[in-house]
Amino acid sequence: MSSKHLKYTVVAFAVMQACAAGAQTQPQPSGIAEVIIKGEKANPADRASIGGFGEASVLQTPVSITVVDQQKLQDFSIRNATEAMIFDASVSDAYNAIGYAENFSIRGFNLDNTSSYRKDGLAIPGDTQIPLENKERIEVLKGLAGLQAGVAAPGGIINFVTKRPTNTDLRTATVEVRERGTVYGAVDVGGRFEDRRFGYRINAAAEKLRSYVKGADGERQFVAAAFDWQISPDALLQVDADYQHKSQLTAPGYQLIAGVALPSNISQTLLLNDQPWARPVDTRSTNVGARFSYRFNETLDAEVAINKHWFKRDDYTAFPYGCSNEGAGFYPGFCSNGDYDVYDYQSAGETKTPLGAEAQLHAKFATGAVSHQLTAGMSIFTRQDKAGDYVYDYAGYSNIYHPLVTAPAPGKPVTGAAYLRRRENERAVYVQDIAALTGQLKLYTGLRYVELKRDEFVAKRLPYAHSEDHYVLPTVALQYSLTPDWNVYVSATHGLEHGGVAPLKTAREGTALAPSRSKQFEAGVKGAIGNGTTLAVSAFDIRRSHEFTNADNLYVRAGDERHRGIEANIEGRAGADLRYGASLLALQTRQSGTGVADFDGKRVTDVPDFKSSAWLDYTLPQLPALKLNALWRYSGSKSFDAANTVNVPAYHLFDAGAAWSTRLAGKHTTVRLQVVNLFDKFYWRDVTPALGGYLLTGTPRTLRLSAQVDF
Repeated sequence: MSSKHLKYTVVAFAVMQACAAGAQTQPQPSGIAEVIIKGEKANPADRASIGGFGEASVLQTPVSITVVDQQKLQDFSIRNATEAMIFDASVSDAYNAIGYAENFSIRGFNLDNTSSYRKDGLAIPGDTQIPLENKERIEVLKGLAGLQAGVAAPGGIINFVTKRPTNTDLRTATVEVRERGTVYGAVDVGGRFEDRRFGYRINAAAEKLRSYVKGADGERQFVAAAFDWQISPDALLQVDADYQHKSQLTAPGYQLIAGVALPSNISQTLLLNDQPWARPVDTRSTNVGARFSYRFNETLDAEVAINKHWFKRDDYTAFPYGCSNEGAGFYPGFCSNGDYDVYDYQSAGETKTPLGAEAQLHAKFATGAVSHQLTAGMSIFTRQDKAGDYVYDYAGYSNIYHPLVTAPAPGKPVTGAAYLRRRENERAVYVQDIAALTGQLKLYTGLRYVELKRDEFVAKRLPYAHSEDHYVLPTVALQYSLTPDWNVYVSATHGLEHGGVAPLKTAREGTALAPSRSKQFEAGVKGAIGNGTTLAVSAFDIRRSHEFTNADNLYVRAGDERHRGIEANIEGRAGADLRYGASLLALQTRQSGTGVADFDGKRVTDVPDFKSSAWLDYTLPQLPALKLNALWRYSGSKSFDAANTVNVPAYHLFDAGAAWSTRLAGKHTTVRLQVVNLFDKFYWRDVTPALGGYLLTGTPRTLRLSAQVDF
């Protein structure tokens, strides 16, 4: 973790418009120009690849999608997915602890780390920070994705789209410092070789991490490469690879005082993991992917894609849980005076090795007066999880107001050797037809057949419990074009998700429940207002089985969750100098049929009834080199527990920034200053029922200063 050994080279956020323009003006072979146009549109937020199969217009797709493009990532100095998700009110943190994994919920449903995070459409684990340096955009599909993804949480999926080679030379370097000592650097290099059929994109980054929680420090290194080979005008091969190492001391959350009240008068900067024997959480992740596309003719094309992921984590934490210093104690909960028990938690050698692959055929044809766009495909997904027997030993206690040093757990406990814990195999075939019934009316129908197999190690029972399930997931939608720029749609969808895993310290912990089906009805309207402004509004009703830890300390599935809401997103321009956007979610969540009187009819935990964000970016007409931006976020109150006995207060947050473009040493340079949480408000940003319930503090006021140089 010593900074003297770090090499702070570089970031990357890249250029897309230049490539599209180059493709239109250069007399290159049609195949090369076609690839560049497909990959880099003038406004990347207008298109997405997760609404169906293949890239399509967001406005012409009957599902709810938002896209965070490169321009917003650059303008607001976004460095990770947590920061990027502030633009969509439907996305929230879900036990998103500093130094650990970035976990999210959509429409109030926690995403599945196994299947809800995607790289170029293929599932990757969400068990660590997913790097953005080599990502062109982030696509968020909100709602059930049974047709598109098969197994995924009912909230939706987040897809990270990899940067591809540019048609013109790209050379960009970025450095950034933050007031608490974080130093960041990255480079982005792209272009084509002398033989124009071959293109490249290289990204690298390094970061010295100094969190707002004092002592939750670390480092990160990242490198990635992507290559294209235009084999012929009709055949394209794309390959990519990336590697990330991140090591950071994690910052655990707070529990309720005496199990009934929110902690008060605490510091956002206090590290509950601050013990001399605590060690960083160390993660290493690697992706290797490839995609081959072939166009047979104007009406028929095909593609095959594959991605292999390797993940390794060594997890060490001085873990705060419970109170043994007061009466009979509180489990979970901290003592009335702020004391909390400290456990020596260790889990070294955790590995996950998923492999995803799919093949698709796209065809256009007509049956009488009805035209069709047909996609047929098949996919496979396999994954093996290995881990040893973890250490969780009592070490002593500390206090949230007067931190104490505790000795490590006696006996120098060590994690056991890693062995296979869970093996999953998912195979699917699917078909989707988009039938243009008239010039204004389209019928979307789709079907996905999924076969799931799982082998799971269950302690004190059979060495491995085998399960096998088969599901058919239908989807149907009608879309009507009111005008060429406005569409309304209705849809009905079935989804599928893996059963939850019994949390730490529950009976039969680590055991997964069987997969479960969910259902969604949605209606929406999308349109273009003009001046580059788009509006999307949707209403949805989602039902899924409810999972929770019952009074017998068993993790069970009983009853239903119902999430009903309205979400709206608008983005565009007001004149030539002002860009703006806004997002809102009004959500009602209810538990029912759980068999627990205190739960039925109550709100689902960690879900606000209302959430919104709005941003603007203004170029001064009198000084066009200077741009100003502002961002406002609001989150309503959230329930801490399933019985709704404790609520977490609502909060407003404001960010502000400025960017100055100039030339230094003949190079185009943009200097950015960003202030997060301008008024330094204390707030609980994340509430989770996991592990008995934890609260995570939000970011205090933080200054960021960066410089981006285009060579």
